[in-house]
Amino acid sequence: MGTPSLHRRHTPDGTAYLRQGQGEPIVFVHGVGLNAEIWAPQFADLAVDHDVVAFDMLNHGGSARTSGPADTLALHIRQFDALLDHLGLESAHVVGHSMGALVSMSFAAAHPMRVRSLVALNAVWCRTPEQSEAVIRRADEIAAVGLADSFDIAIGRWFGSPVPEELAEAERTVRRHLSTVDAAGYGRSYALFARSDRALVETMPRLAPPALFMTGELDPNSTPAMSEAMAREAPHGEAQILPGERHMMAFVSPQRINERLRDFWVRTRDAHRRQALASGESC
Repeated sequence: MGTPSLHRRHTPDGTAYLRQGQGEPIVFVHGVGLNAEIWAPQFADLAVDHDVVAFDMLNHGGSARTSGPADTLALHIRQFDALLDHLGLESAHVVGHSMGALVSMSFAAAHPMRVRSLVALNAVWCRTPEQSEAVIRRADEIAAVGLADSFDIAIGRWFGSPVPEELAEAERTVRRHLSTVDAAGYGRSYALFARSDRALVETMPRLAPPALFMTGELDPNSTPAMSEAMAREAPHGEAQILPGERHMMAFVSPQRINERLRDFWVRTRDAHRRQALASGESC
């Protein structure tokens, strides 16, 4: 499930990205430890009639590494904003997964006019004290246990333990992506992810774009309750919980996810047209 026809390009400030297709622009943002290539199934389907972009977050893939005492969401927002400027895109549909969903939601809150619609896949929100303790402990232990053990634990959460036979090929591909990660960068990014689940509590009620919060029924850390809570908080939010799916559902079940993405975008466009007609504007 690679992206053999795609080649990374770079912005002047060091963001690596993939781009293919023509049409309405969509920007995909991957989760911690992965990279832009994880969206290969979305490129294969959606680039037929969309301008599809996926980029490596800071500290991942071919993008720049950060420095300083700690990473912040503000750094990721600036990276995203600069990428759209480089690509000549005033706005785009935005889809983020896990930490990428956190970055995407933060970007939408900071730059609402640049986000036509927002899809947050397997996003985290207001963890319980027990969940927070567990994820912060994992973040703090990365240096001690080593990346290999950390990835084994992540694979178990994402795919199930043991990994079901039908998911074995997808698991191997994801593990290959994880094996290329920069150790220091992964640690910095995971530390930010572990401590940012409440970063949008104050701004979510003012989130302007139409927003879809979608997760898997069996995702133990990006739970259905979290997506449902975000949908209630966002003014134009809705939640979809997919039966039988886990954390890597966009990669494991791309047709199922892509169909829901397309449906959401159609409904978003139709709603915009109705609003424009009602206000006497032209589409």
